[in-house]
Formats: sequence, structure tokens, C-alpha cells
Amino acid sequence: MIRVLQFVAIMLIGIGASAFAQEPPRAVPTSEKQLLLSYSPLVKQVSPAVVNIYTKRVVQRRYSPFMGDPFFERFFGRSFGGLNRSQVESALGSGTIVDPDGVVITNAHVVEDAEEISVVLNDGREFEARISLSDESSDLAVLRVDTKGQKLPFATLKQSENLEVGDIVLAIGNPFGVGQTVTSGIISAPARASLNINDFNFFIQTDAAINPGNSGGPLVAMDGKVIGINTAIYSRDGGSLGIGFAVPTEIVQTVIAAEKSGAKNANVTRPWLGATGQGVTSDIAESLGLETPRGVLISSLYPSSPAKKAGVKVGDIVTALNGRDVSDPAELKFRLATVPIGEMANLSILRKGKINVIEMEAMTPPNDPPANITELSGRHLLSGAKIANINPLNSVELGLENDDQGVVILELPGRSRAGGVMRKGDIVVSVNDRDIKKVEDLISEIQKAAESGYYDLVVSRNGRQNRIVIR
Repeated sequence: MIRVLQFVAIMLIGIGASAFAQEPPRAVPTSEKQLLLSYSPLVKQVSPAVVNIYTKRVVQRRYSPFMGDPFFERFFGRSFGGLNRSQVESALGSGTIVDPDGVVITNAHVVEDAEEISVVLNDGREFEARISLSDESSDLAVLRVDTKGQKLPFATLKQSENLEVGDIVLAIGNPFGVGQTVTSGIISAPARASLNINDFNFFIQTDAAINPGNSGGPLVAMDGKVIGINTAIYSRDGGSLGIGFAVPTEIVQTVIAAEKSGAKNANVTRPWLGATGQGVTSDIAESLGLETPRGVLISSLYPSSPAKKAGVKVGDIVTALNGRDVSDPAELKFRLATVPIGEMANLSILRKGKINVIEMEAMTPPNDPPANITELSGRHLLSGAKIANINPLNSVELGLENDDQGVVILELPGRSRAGGVMRKGDIVVSVNDRDIKKVEDLISEIQKAAESGYYDLVVSRNGRQNRIVIR
């Protein structure tokens, strides 16, 4: 099982520079003896900590007496006279043991909606597991395995920051359910962004073959340490084309730390910048007299944002965070996500041709003004929908911009008139030419619209406003 391209404060596990061994020198093979070297010792070191994950979930499917008959389906459809039946679906994936007491890291999509989870080790031992934490924003999940007192083999994580294009890596997993498989390749890109796989869009790209079932398995460096969790591939037919992506261990560490601190699902809250920006293009760089296009140009600031409190201004260019260069908004978001809540982050700001370093506290987004989550009732277009006032907290959770205004749709009932034209994350800006600024406004105006039977809505989605008219 693999994807194809299509909260409470976190106590990040402290990892000092001394915790990581110095990187060995890199060299190209220069003799026949070197060419005959094997990855076997490395595989023997890591593979015991890689597990196969099997899941089961119950789904409801509708069966029709006309299914399979083209003539009757043409006139009556597939669902006419049908019955809902429960069906058990099985899925597979991979995981990586990161603690001898039975902590397994995998992808959230591997165990999504799973009712039963089995973890099978390379030596054949099988254990039951449960989801301890699932973080959709990073597509990572932490499983707790019932080891019955046994200590399990585990893999060691290390920072991925020192990766270079061309470094050799191994991908280990359970592709297509054939059993544990090892593939080799190189790092194709150390910081690939804008892939729309998860909320961070910051990945290690590799050409090591990754196929369905590899999700959750480790991407391993030549010292036997894990540098990422294999998550997705780019493919046209579901097979590997040599373009695979792994979540860097810096994000993996934040999820593990959140689980150990007691965070539950949907409660993994990361630092909030409180600003929006755009990557510096060549045109922007030229207009500002920059030699190379790099950094993030700040275009707006939330009034209570930590960035604004620290002294960041609209028009500033963020060039680095804690000494690490920032090339675009995705990388800035990634680097900020690795800073523990409550600690200070150093922002390098380019302003009027001069670099300034500003200290900013890593803060969680505030739930202010109150979201006022409300489930709508009555006979109208949005009956059964859950709505909320937009604030920094739900803006982060839903991926909204800081300057978005209105009321956001949190949930829509499966079968509804609105479900055909609206979706989660849509912002209702106006109803019948009446501006919507808070939940009470929407409740009032949608009820008035129901009386007339005419709905003229302006809805914002992904920064674009759309008009929806329903009579």
C-alpha cells in the first residue's frame, strides 16, 4: 500500500551534534576489490528492525441484483434495490522498529481506519499492534506493539541534513506482499518540495526502487542508520519509475517525541510562523539587487504572530533558520517544524540589503478568536455540516492562509446537496450578498436563504473565490 502522487506542545527529543558520528569521507571505487564489496553486512544489521504490517478494516459496500447485467444497469443503475453489506478489506505495508519496547513508525495511510493490525518481523515472529498516534499532516503513525515482554531489534535514526546528491542508500520493505525486499539507489535530491503528499511537502528523493507495500519502511544510509521513512512514489501505473520519496528523520523525530509526551491523534501541534510568503523568483531577485534567487519574501503577517512580535516585517526575506538556508516556503515550514515548542529560533532576515538575525519563540498557533465549532441543524443547504470561525489554529490544521476570512467548513454529511459542490476546508465568504464573518452570521443567513429557496454563495477554495447558485 503506497500513495502515488496525486497537539499539545511537542518536546522534541534532543539530539546534539555529538550524538551523531562524524560522516565518513566519500569516495568512488578505484579497484576491482572495492567493486566486489557487498551491502550484505548492512542489510543484516538493519533488516531485523523492518517489519511487515498487515491490516484489516470493515467497509460497507452496496450490492445490486442488477450488477453485471449491462441492460438492467443502464436503466436502473448499480444501486437500485441493492443492500449494504459489510466486507473485510486487507492491506499491507511496512514499518520500522525504533525502540526495543515495541515502538514502530510507519505511514498514516498504511494503517488508516484499520481495525486489526499485525506486525511480522523478519524472523517470522508476529505481534498485534495498535495505533498510538496518527499524524495526517506528516503522513506518519506510531504503533505500539504488544511484545509480551520481549525486546525487539530496532533501528537508529540520524539526521538527514548531511545528505548529498549521489550518496548511496538502501530501501527496505514489503513490496506487493512478496516479503522483505532490499533495493539500492542514490539520493536524487535531498530537499524535494511542492509534491502535495503531506502538509510539509519536503522530502528526500531517491531512485531506489519503491513499490506498493514499501510505505513505512526505512531509507538507510551506508552507516546503517535510518535517514527517512519511505512514503510515496511518482508513477503512471503504480509501479516504480525510479522516483521515490521519503519523509526526513527530522520530522519523524517530532512525531515520536509527540507520542512519548502523550499527544493523541490530531493533537500534534507544531510551531507557527504566523506569516505568509512566496519564494524569491529570478525577477524578484533582480528587482531587489540579489545575485541569486533564494529565500522567502514575507507578504503578510498575522497580528499576533510570533514572527511579527520578533520584529519581522512585510517585505523582509527569510534566508535561513538556525543557520540552515531556506530556499522556499516549504523548506521554511519544514525547518520551523523541527524546532521544539518554547525554544528560540534564529531567523536570518534580509532587509534593505543587510542580513539581520532575529530571535523568535517557537509557539503553537492560538485558538483565538474561539473557533465556536457548530453542527448545523434544520432544513437547509448546509444541514448536518460542521462549521467554525477561522482562527490561527484551524488555519494551520486545514492549510488556510493567514489572511483568510469567513467561516470554514470542517465537515459535510456524506449525502447532502452541499456535498456535491462544497468540501472540507471551503470558506463561506457570503450568502445572498451578505458577508459572513462568524458562525452566527452563517446560521442566520443560511436559514433566510432556506425560506426563499435561493442560495447564492461565494466560497473560497485554495485562494480562489467561486460563486455557487442553487435554487
